[in-house]
Order: sequence, then C-alpha cells, then structure tokens
Amino acid sequence: MKKLMILALCSGLMFTSCVSKKKFTDLEAKQKKTQDLLNTATVKLNDCLEERSGLRAQNESLKSQVASLNSTNGDLIRQIGDFTDLTKKGAANLEKSLESLQEKDLTIRRLQDALTRKDSVTLALVTSLKKEVGLDDEDIQINVEKGVVFISLSDKVLFRSGSYNITPRASEILAKVAKVINDKPDFEALVEGHTDNVPYRSGVLLDNWDLSAKRSTAIVRELVNLGANPAQLIAAGRSEFVPKVDNSTAENRSINRRTKIYVLPKIDQFYEMIEDSMDELSKEGE
Repeated sequence: MKKLMILALCSGLMFTSCVSKKKFTDLEAKQKKTQDLLNTATVKLNDCLEERSGLRAQNESLKSQVASLNSTNGDLIRQIGDFTDLTKKGAANLEKSLESLQEKDLTIRRLQDALTRKDSVTLALVTSLKKEVGLDDEDIQINVEKGVVFISLSDKVLFRSGSYNITPRASEILAKVAKVINDKPDFEALVEGHTDNVPYRSGVLLDNWDLSAKRSTAIVRELVNLGANPAQLIAAGRSEFVPKVDNSTAENRSINRRTKIYVLPKIDQFYEMIEDSMDELSKEGE
C-alpha cells in the first residue's frame, strides 16, 4: 500500500513537471513573439519620429515659402497698381499724342490746300503775263522761281548803256506789265535792278548800287505813268552781287545787266488763303 502511494505521488509530480514545462515553452514563445512585435513597433515608432521630424522641417520650409510668396504677392499687387497707373498715364499721353498728330496733319492739309490754291493763282498769273507781254523777244523771260512769278527784262530793251532813262521800247513792254498789275489789285510788283561788276560812277551816282536802284525807281515811275497803282509797287537795287553768270566776258556782263519784276500776292492775302482753307477744313471736320 505504501509503495502504491509513493508510486502515485511520483506519477503526480512527473505530470505536474510536464505541464509546467509546456506552459513555460508556450510562455517563452509568446514572450518571443511579443518581443518581436515590440521590436517591430519600436522600428516603426522611430520611422514615424523621423518622418514627423522631416514633416516639421518641411512645414517650416513651407511656412517660409508661404511668407515669401505673400510678400512677393504684395509686391506684385503694388507693381500691378503702379503699372496700371503708368498704363493709364501712357494711354492718356498716347491719346494726347494722337490728337497732336491729328492737329498737325490737319494743319499740313490746310497749308497744302493753301499752297495748291497759291499755285493755281501763280499758274493763272503766268498765263496772263505770257498772253499780255508775249514771248517773242529773247530779252524778255517769264518764269516762276520758288513759287514766285517774275518777268526778267534785259537792259538792252530798257536802258541805253550807262543810262537810267527808259527807252521807247521799254515803255511798250511796261505798258503791258502795268495792265497785268492793274488786273491784280491784291498783288504787288517788286522791281529789282541788277548790274554787271564793272565799276560805275557818273554824276550823282556813286556806284552800281546807285545805278541799279535808280533804274528800278525809273521803271516804277514809268509803271505809275502807265496807270499802275503806286501802292502796289516796290523798288529795289541789287547792284552786281546776284549775277546769273560770271562776268568774265562782255556777253555774260550783258546777261547780268537786267531788271526783274516780281509779281506776287500780298503776304496778308496769302495768310487769308490759309485761313480760308483752315475754315473750310474745319467745317468738313464738323
């Protein structure tokens, strides 16, 4: 009986010992698994901490960029405002420039129209002079110089050599000129005397200045005698200083001895032409 009890006790101890070892093994396995999980969690935690640190740095960088962008945006807004002001001023200046150009263009058109009218008057005057004076004599020329009509008369048909007394032939020619002047009451006639370069002194005349002026006044008086209005006549002497050709030969000196009669509109008449053109163009603009 005693042996049986001892045997039973030993069997119980053995069973108990076997159960405890199995639990220990299970616990040990669980502990290892838990440790593995902990290690894994620790690695993930460290990764998260590093990622959080990176995100914080990135966030600070983004905040700095946002602040910079806000500052830049403010500058851009101010620049846009300045540019808008400049654009408005530029547009206003451009509009003024265009208005100024339009005014200048209108003025040019007005002047061109006035000049066209003046050219028409000049053409009519040349036609009238050629009809009255004629072109058969080589010592008489009718030309236009810089928009001004003039008659050039050789001294051979006007004066004897060294004299300022008009010849009968000159009276015939000047009578035709006087008629043209009378037909143009709004025009003036400038009589301009020219000589060669041979020094001249005779009686009260001191030099070629005196001779050229004396000849021009003689023609003016003759035109008045022939019926021209003295208020339309101007006398001038140019002496030897505006020659047509050089004075190297007798023939050339003869060419230089001449009288030019300019028939030109009064300056106030020309201005009236411009004003009339401006008025007409202004009416067209309206």
